[in-house]
Amino acid sequence: MTKLKEIVDFLNEHLKNREFEDNSWNGLQVEGREEISKIAFCVTAGLEVFQKAKDEGADMIIAHHGIFWKESNPSIKGWMKERVVFLIKNNISFYASHLPLDAHPEDGNNAQIMKLLEGKIEEPMAPHKGKNIGWIGRIEPITVKDIVRKLESSLGTKCIVLDRGKEIVERVAVVSGGAPYNVFEAIEKEVDLFITGDAADVLQVVKDAKINVIFAGHYASEMTGVKALSDLIKNKFGIEAVFIDAPTGL
Repeated sequence: MTKLKEIVDFLNEHLKNREFEDNSWNGLQVEGREEISKIAFCVTAGLEVFQKAKDEGADMIIAHHGIFWKESNPSIKGWMKERVVFLIKNNISFYASHLPLDAHPEDGNNAQIMKLLEGKIEEPMAPHKGKNIGWIGRIEPITVKDIVRKLESSLGTKCIVLDRGKEIVERVAVVSGGAPYNVFEAIEKEVDLFITGDAADVLQVVKDAKINVIFAGHYASEMTGVKALSDLIKNKFGIEAVFIDAPTGL
C-alpha cells in the first residue's frame, strides 16, 4: 500500500497543476482512505464510473474530467450530493487533472496521440492563459486514410474526416477534446493534418485552406492521458491499476 498523500504530491508535481489557469479544480477533490492499494482511472466522473470502481475494489479514482468546476454551483445537493456521498460513504478518494493532463509533454492526451502516430513533437500550440495545451509534430509520410484506421482501431472510435488537403501527410497538429477552432492556428502553422475531438462546421474553411481534419471524438481523444498516467503510477508505486471505460459516444 502507498499513502494517499504521497500519490497526490507526486501527481501535483508531475502534472504541474498549479501552473495552469483552468475551469477545473485540479488535484484531490474528495479525500478517502489514507492507504491506497488500487486505483481506478477514467476519463469523466460519474456515478456509473464510481460504482464500477467500487466493484473493482479501488481505493482511489483518477479522472480527466472531475467533479468540481469553477463555473458550476458548488452546492452539495441533488445529483452532486449523490456523487459526493457515494465517494465518502465508500471511503474512495477522487483526483482530477484537466488541462494539465492535456498538455503534459509525455503522459498528456496530445503527446500520447502523437506517440500513437509514432510522431516526434516539434513545437507547442493551442495557447490558453499562458500555457500551451496541444502539440505539433512530424510523422513518417502516411495517408490520411491510414491514420484514420490507426486511430479508430487504437481508440475504439469512429472518426469524422474532412480530407481536403494532401493525401499523404507528415506535419500533424493535435489538440484533444473540444478544440475544433484551433484549426485556424493549424492552418497558420502550415500543418498537413489537424486532429481534435469535437466536430464543428468548419468545412468551408478546411476546403479553402486545403487542410485535413480528423474529429476523433471527445471521449476517445482523451482516453490516452489517463491510460498513460495509469502505467506511470503502477510502475512507480507498484499499485494495482484499472481503466474504467464508460464511453459517451461523443
